This record gives sequence, C-alpha cells and structure tokens, in this order.
Amino acid sequence: MTITSNPGTEDRTNNSTATATATATATRPAARQMVCLDVDGTLVNHEGHMSPAVKEAARAVVEAGHEIVVSTGRSLGATLPIVELLGIERGYAVCCNGGVTVRLDVSLPDGYEVVDRNTFDPAPALRALRHALPTAKYALEDDEGNFLSTERFQDASFGVEATGVTFEAMANATAVRLVVFSTDDTAEDFGEAVRAIGLHGVTYSVGWTAWLDIAAEGISKASGLELVRERLGIGTEHTVAVGDGRNDVEMLQWARRGVAMGQAPDEVKDVADEVADGVDDDGLATVLRSLL
Repeated sequence: MTITSNPGTEDRTNNSTATATATATATRPAARQMVCLDVDGTLVNHEGHMSPAVKEAARAVVEAGHEIVVSTGRSLGATLPIVELLGIERGYAVCCNGGVTVRLDVSLPDGYEVVDRNTFDPAPALRALRHALPTAKYALEDDEGNFLSTERFQDASFGVEATGVTFEAMANATAVRLVVFSTDDTAEDFGEAVRAIGLHGVTYSVGWTAWLDIAAEGISKASGLELVRERLGIGTEHTVAVGDGRNDVEMLQWARRGVAMGQAPDEVKDVADEVADGVDDDGLATVLRSLL
C-alpha cells in the first residue's frame, strides 16, 4: 500500500530535512514481531500440505529477525516437523492448545525442552461426555507425552501412536489434552452436548467436524503465547496471530493484530481484526509478506 500526502509550504521549504528523515525511516529495521501461527488450515491445508509460497514467506519472516511461534492443537511430536519445515532453529512453540509450551534450540539433545505443561483430572469430563455422547471415541495425552485411546482411535495430530486402554484406565490418567471424536454427531451436536452437561474445571473448543479438544481450566493458545511473549520480551503491540479454528479465538483476541483465514467460521472471523484469503489461496503467505 502506498500512502501519499499533499505537502504544505513549510514542508516544501524544508525538503532536504524531510528527505533525510524519510531515508532514515526507510533504512531503520522494523520492530521485531511475534508472529503466532496455527498449523492445520493456516500453515498447511486440510491434506497436511504446506504450499511453497507459505514456506518461502515464513522463512523470509524468520530471516528478517521476527519470531514465528507455531501455536497449535497438535501434540509436540506432530508440531516438530512443521517447525523444521519453517527453518526455525531457536524459539518457542505452543502445542496441545496451550497445554505444552517448548523452547526450541537445535543445540539441545532433543532439539527442545518443555518449559510449561498444564495437566488436569479428565475423569469428570469423560464420564459426563460418555453419557451425552455414547458413540464418541476418546483419546488422551498424558503428562509424559503418551497417548491413550479407546476404540482404536488414532490421528496424525497425536504425533505418536496411541495405546488402546479401557475407559476407566483413561479416566484414571493425568491429562494434558483430551480429544473427543464422533462420526455419528456433528460439531453442532458436540456444542449442544457440552453446553448441556456444563463442563467444569476445563477449557474446551469444538472443531470443524465433531471434534472436541479439552485442556486444563484457563489454558488456551493465548495463555501459552503470553508466557512466550514475556520470555521473549516483545511488547503486546508487536504481536500478530493467524488462525482458522474455534480454538484460535482466544489467540486472535490476544494479539494486537488478529487475522482469521478466509475459510474460518463466522464466529472466528467476528473476533479477528482482519480476514485473509483461504488456506488454498495462500492467505497466510500474503499476511507474512506484509511483515517484510
């Protein structure tokens, strides 16, 4: 975007000063931005593919000195390949919708260290949901990064293969993230069920399909990102977030510049400052290029 103005007499008589100021402004490094990016539906499409345009723009943002923080509902194991694709060698990532936050550093033995992990007792939510959604499948990430599941429930977002357990064994575990999925219900059915049973002591979000993510109370992508922002020492005025899902609402509200992807539900677009093109039209690439 080009901004033009009509200089007055004083501006014209001080043309050399104005030119010097403009030159200094043009060469001054941009303030370091904290750029918080959802994965599925934002960085990658719904087939899990990252377009060359998005990859190139993201790497350019990293090379320009800005901090890209991947912020996703995915577990750590499914987040690390995205971090590698973006060329991030040092920084942070928020996983499990804020349940786990890691510091990334290629010099560390595993390439990362967990700096925050938030757990909860899944039993009350599990028992209430089983009554409201009797045909649903359940998976749980425990406090050691293992996944437990009922009815052979597996998903790429887990990052590891889930171990089949009984419902009671799952209820007795310590959870970082609880996932509920059903092929017999809709997202609207899930929303109604959650409202009807009134989940307490947890935070939840309903996905595009009949998919429900549950985390510890007060935990969201935004809570994890605020921890990262404080660690990085970046002001709130230099925060940007881009996402497309209901689990991105708090993140978009938290950021100074919240951008919803074009295919996002209306309730996500409503809380955003901007709406980009959809993931299949490389909407994120346009947003990233605007930071360069």
